[in-house]
Amino acid sequence: MAKKKAGKKAARKKTAAKKATRKKTAKRAGRKVSTKKPAVKKTAAKKSARKASKKKAARKTTKKTASARKSAGKKKVAKKAARPMPLGRPKVTLDSKLDELFLKDYEVRQVFEFLKVATLRDLEGHGPDEIVQKLTAPMVQAVARIRKVLALQKRCLKGDEKFAKEFKELMEQQLKRR
Repeated sequence: MAKKKAGKKAARKKTAAKKATRKKTAKRAGRKVSTKKPAVKKTAAKKSARKASKKKAARKTTKKTASARKSAGKKKVAKKAARPMPLGRPKVTLDSKLDELFLKDYEVRQVFEFLKVATLRDLEGHGPDEIVQKLTAPMVQAVARIRKVLALQKRCLKGDEKFAKEFKELMEQQLKRR
């Protein structure tokens, strides 16, 4: 009996020492310490009753969450239609001047002059492919005119002999018809 009491006292001292170290480390980390309470024996009937009630509660929550997910999914679709580009809050207003935004980029400012846009609102009306097409169209047309004039003079650009021959023949056919 005396040995059991001595063993219990030693065990109590060890657990007390552990609790003290837990409290110290928790204070250092800045969190609350949860002290453990001694376990109370439960009867088998109480255990099975609790398990059954937990299962029922889990079923109810899964049904609720499933229906909530469906309705939340529908709401998200509606929101996506309203906001096509969720980029967050813009840093610049729509009426801000493009010259002020692109102050140091002279080439970009020339593009804005060519497109005849002055504000972000005007610029956002154009798509990237549309801008490229508007910018390159005059160059393509100029090169086509150069090719035609050179073909009429019996000259051509590098690797463009085929076009020069075809265009010259086409022009000769048109002159014969008149």
